[in-house]
Amino acid sequence: MLSIENVTKWMDLFIEQLQENKVYLSELDTAIGDGDHGNNLARGAAALKEKLADNEYEALTDLLKDIGMVFVSKIGGASGPLYGSAFISMAKASKDNDELDLAELLEAGLDGIQKRGKAVAGEKTMVDEWIPVVDAVKENSLTTEIIEEAAAKTEQMKATKGRASYLGDRSVGHLDPGAMSSSYLFKTMLEAGVYNG
Repeated sequence: MLSIENVTKWMDLFIEQLQENKVYLSELDTAIGDGDHGNNLARGAAALKEKLADNEYEALTDLLKDIGMVFVSKIGGASGPLYGSAFISMAKASKDNDELDLAELLEAGLDGIQKRGKAVAGEKTMVDEWIPVVDAVKENSLTTEIIEEAAAKTEQMKATKGRASYLGDRSVGHLDPGAMSSSYLFKTMLEAGVYNG
């Protein structure tokens, strides 16, 4: 069951992961992008930490909207608008339906990412992490292994979207940084107890 408490805990854990892994995420991005994924996300994480500390939320939709707005406004590169779109789409979905379950919420987030980034499965983007996770949540079968496997599979994909696509075949053999940061998002979701499969 989604609540303000467990979503706040989820974001606190995600913030920690982004700050702890910022160097690693930027190293992944250096190989196939412009090398700033980790630093950008860590900057957004710091801003989000501040925002959550300064506000008391009474409605889940307001919390999700604020998370999305911080990501859009504080994270540079492509990842800010994409993560931001995910959470803003989740906020809209939860506003229309108080009884929304996690699968529907994450599906709205994925929809937001795909509308903004125009990416589909197999293009070596964060969507390759989100699609298998959303499917597993729908089937009530999400595990840490599914999350890790989805990120690992991006290593053998050829990028056809974003900066990594400029490398063509040379993008094969590198993990996608957006899929990896999304794997932290979903692992912390499990840790926070947001998903009770």
